[in-house]
Amino acid sequence: MSGEVTMNSQGPEVITFIEEFLTLGGSFYGEPFNLFPFQKDILNQIYELDDQGRRKHRTFLLGLSRKQAKTTLTAACGVFHLIADQADKAPVAIAAAGDRQQARLVFDEVRRMISMSPDLQEVCDVFRSEIRCNINGGVFRVVSADAALQEGLNPSFVAIDEYHRFKNKDLFDVLTLGSATRNQPLTLVISTAGHDLESPLGELYQYGRKVESGEIDDPTFGFKWHGLGDNENNIDVGDPDVWARCNPAWDCFMNQEEMESAFKRTHEAAFTRYRLNGWTRAETAWLQNGVFEGLASTRRLEPGERIVLALDGAWQNDATALVACSVDEPRHLEVIGLWEKPEGQSAMSWRTPIPDVKAVIIEAFERYSVVELAADPWRLESLLYDLSDSGYPVTEFSTNALARMTQATQLAYDAIIGGDITHDGSPELIRHFSNAVLREDPRRGSRITKDRKGSSRKVDLVIASIIALHRASFWKDETPAQPELLII
Repeated sequence: MSGEVTMNSQGPEVITFIEEFLTLGGSFYGEPFNLFPFQKDILNQIYELDDQGRRKHRTFLLGLSRKQAKTTLTAACGVFHLIADQADKAPVAIAAAGDRQQARLVFDEVRRMISMSPDLQEVCDVFRSEIRCNINGGVFRVVSADAALQEGLNPSFVAIDEYHRFKNKDLFDVLTLGSATRNQPLTLVISTAGHDLESPLGELYQYGRKVESGEIDDPTFGFKWHGLGDNENNIDVGDPDVWARCNPAWDCFMNQEEMESAFKRTHEAAFTRYRLNGWTRAETAWLQNGVFEGLASTRRLEPGERIVLALDGAWQNDATALVACSVDEPRHLEVIGLWEKPEGQSAMSWRTPIPDVKAVIIEAFERYSVVELAADPWRLESLLYDLSDSGYPVTEFSTNALARMTQATQLAYDAIIGGDITHDGSPELIRHFSNAVLREDPRRGSRITKDRKGSSRKVDLVIASIIALHRASFWKDETPAQPELLII
């Protein structure tokens, strides 16, 4: 039965400590920390003992998707090593992550657990960046990969959270090397899958798979990966049976309704990584084949119809796209203008024909009731200032404002997947949408981009469409729902 010990393990000791002294946070704030069977299974594997009664694993890689209480379990292990573990004197427990904000999540959870336990409060002094245990000289600290290398540390326990965010393995190497003199050190790496098997996590993951298969004999390395297997490329990621198999918390605290909502609102690559813990490519097609094409319509914008214009442009060696979107629902996209460098023409000899772009914009203003022109000002400042000075409503929409672009991209994705928009079926529009890939950046957010830098596969009509849909959503009646700074 799940949760039972089938091996010689320190797990029961860790489990007893957690359930006796710790409480839960979040939606279950203050409730007893009663571990679920899958969590007990994990702890029993992490703390497996060898024939001499020593901890078998010096490093353990645990793969879990989101919403599995990874941070809570990691913090609970940290508290145990700070206060109750007898393997090393004067224990030093470290919470490490790719950035300080992520690392603080574990530290703050450790601090919360201790502060809510009268017994643990008595033996610990809690400070802003560290916690000290008075009964054994132990200390709990937080470090991050974006800080200077933490040399001189001698950790007995290291918890590395979301290792897929690490750009290199420098901090991992420093911390594991520093623990070499400890009696029974443990480095616990807990992470969701990444998108680059040559990354620090990818290398560790591949090593774990080889240990798991017996290709490499290394009993000091523990490995447990809950999620999609390496050969499940054609699996139906919308199958609830797959969801249940990839999420060990499914029968515990996972919410199927929430999962269904996430599946509908999340592009397939992100859903595969974050919800099914499967590895993906760094750049993945934003939309499945045929999804956008299926929204083509014979409808055309009528003269005088209220619209938003969106301009994504470049001065040279790229494309400039002008898209219109109806303000009233259901929203409709049409290509108003597209200027691309002709095939074979030198990048140095081609420039965006700014006078032509301006003329098409003015013609659109004359034909439709344009509530605003939303545009990225990069290298197009003179054109936009000229239009604004002439009395046309111009709104600045920087595509480098990543928080807003991420929001706008999600809005467009929801509208497309939900079939809530139509478009004119322009071959250029369909081509640009088929070129669009989603690049996942944990620091900057997911965003639409080309398949590679300098690629001739343009996506400017996609960016303009995203801007147009986002701005159109803010207009109600005669005024925008959200004021924006106009270029003047």
